[in-house]
Amino acid sequence: MKLLLTGSAGFIASFVALRLLERGDEVVGLDNLNDYYDVNLKFSRLQEAGIDREQVDWYRLVQSKRFPNYRFIRMNLEDKQAMKMLFANERFDRVCNLAAQAGVRYSITNPYAYVESNVDGFVNVLEGCRHYGVEHLVYASSSSVYGLNADVPFSESSSIAHPVSLYAASKKSNELMAHAYSHLYGIPSTGLRFFTVYGPWGRPDMSPFLFTDAILRGKPIKVFNNGDMLRDFTYIDDIVEGVIRVIDKIAEPDATWNAEHPNPATSSAPYRVYNIGNSHPVRLMDFIRAIEEACGREAEKIYLPMQPGDVYQTNADTTLLQKEFGYKPSKDIREGARETVEWYRKFYGL
Repeated sequence: MKLLLTGSAGFIASFVALRLLERGDEVVGLDNLNDYYDVNLKFSRLQEAGIDREQVDWYRLVQSKRFPNYRFIRMNLEDKQAMKMLFANERFDRVCNLAAQAGVRYSITNPYAYVESNVDGFVNVLEGCRHYGVEHLVYASSSSVYGLNADVPFSESSSIAHPVSLYAASKKSNELMAHAYSHLYGIPSTGLRFFTVYGPWGRPDMSPFLFTDAILRGKPIKVFNNGDMLRDFTYIDDIVEGVIRVIDKIAEPDATWNAEHPNPATSSAPYRVYNIGNSHPVRLMDFIRAIEEACGREAEKIYLPMQPGDVYQTNADTTLLQKEFGYKPSKDIREGARETVEWYRKFYGL
């Protein structure tokens, strides 16, 4: 199977790439390697898959030195002509779109970056799938789409009518756009609403990385809403297992679809949306204690109010994914925190 994997220098996609390559799939990785966070971390993830930094350049397909079935190209999703040429030349069987401008708080001050990457770029992905025979599109949505919905745990049939950040709104728009293309052109598409993902090689703007970095360097950590928050922390290996299973099963129309009582997670078109998370929310202070235990020291804490764009609780109801794919995360939070801290110490020499 030949796949386009976008965002392949990113946290989740870099792990997905390795799983696909190790089982023998042919993968073209795409990333623009922007400086939203440390590009050295992104290049190091690519190096794990055999892509040398010195070889990477705009619009150049670079052959992996580790996997003969892996090539990487630096490109912007919003580059319409370049995306069209890539789809035309490569003729992908499936597409896994994990590229996006990430970050809730960053979207408050940099809105145009989200429209360009997450909206304009996603249209180019959809057009490529439409015109060049892609048999299944899997794309990243986010738990942030639930916004002000207080009906937890969140299920795929819950309302997503009130997002509280432009990032969340852009992810909701992806789901709407994917449904339109599935309905109009019969393109099978599956959206994955990721909950809080953590683990080795994680994003520096996410709390697990920030906590680990500060504790090991003897700096205070910022604890928002005075620590009274819950997150569905899910270890990267568990997330990747779910993504791979979804890639392999092409979305189909829901045979039980009822237009009078529509379920927003399904459709008469080949369109599906799933929550992907741990389904066992962890109190922020408990997660901090797990990081402290792994670091072998207690954190100095600065307690702050809730930040704009944040929500009190994210809690995934993953019943649908468990039922249809046998997906069930298994990593204990303490073990996951320990492995995350071990990687951090090794990578940064602490």
